[in-house]
Amino acid sequence: MKKGYTLLEVLISISIISIIFVIGYAGFREFARRQALQAAVRNVRGDLRLAQEQAFAGKKPDGCNTLSGFSFEIVEAAFYEISAVCNNGNYLVKEEELPEGVIFEPIPSTNPVLFKVLGLGTNIAAGGRADITFLQEATSNTNTIAVNWTGEIK
Repeated sequence: MKKGYTLLEVLISISIISIIFVIGYAGFREFARRQALQAAVRNVRGDLRLAQEQAFAGKKPDGCNTLSGFSFEIVEAAFYEISAVCNNGNYLVKEEELPEGVIFEPIPSTNPVLFKVLGLGTNIAAGGRADITFLQEATSNTNTIAVNWTGEIK
């Protein structure tokens, strides 16, 4: 008797391995997309906290006469800036782009969000808040960061 595999056994084995691979790849792709959205949210939350801390400390950039605060402004659907707002102009502190496939949707009505110096709150109307919503275009998954009028970031 010869030892070995028949063609049918080899084809069945290859089919089973292919099915397992396709299911695993689809699961991994969805996981990677969720992680990209979460990473974008974490980065923006960190940058909001940077603007908040710089304003609270009253840290003026070189050339700034009187500091009003630090602003977080959504410039385009996937691009934002942090600037020091002074009486003699704005000084860019940081500019950042969201990962591919993640956008701000919709752009909040309070744009830019200005964190005022020495913990005096924001430019958001008393009792209000600005919702910064992220949309992942490929999956339509969303996530939101809220900034209230006192400057609290949730």
